[in-house]
Amino acid sequence: MTKTNIIPQKNIYTLSIPNDYIGKKIEILVYALEEIAEESALPTQPKLSDKYRGVISKEQGQSLNEHSEQMRSEWNII
Repeated sequence: MTKTNIIPQKNIYTLSIPNDYIGKKIEILVYALEEIAEESALPTQPKLSDKYRGVISKEQGQSLNEHSEQMRSEWNII
């Protein structure tokens, strides 16, 4: 595998491919490292199960889940 970081001075870049990659399917990615840092800094949306953990008991959660499934199945009948 070959990996390097560059700072391009133009919108054209000449890439040398290693001889052992000739004839093989390869992947070439181009992205700004700042974009990756910005994406990882974005807050992630918590899962509902994490958001409400400890608010209701496990039994209440199971009951709520069963009730939700019943309501969904009733909507499918209509």
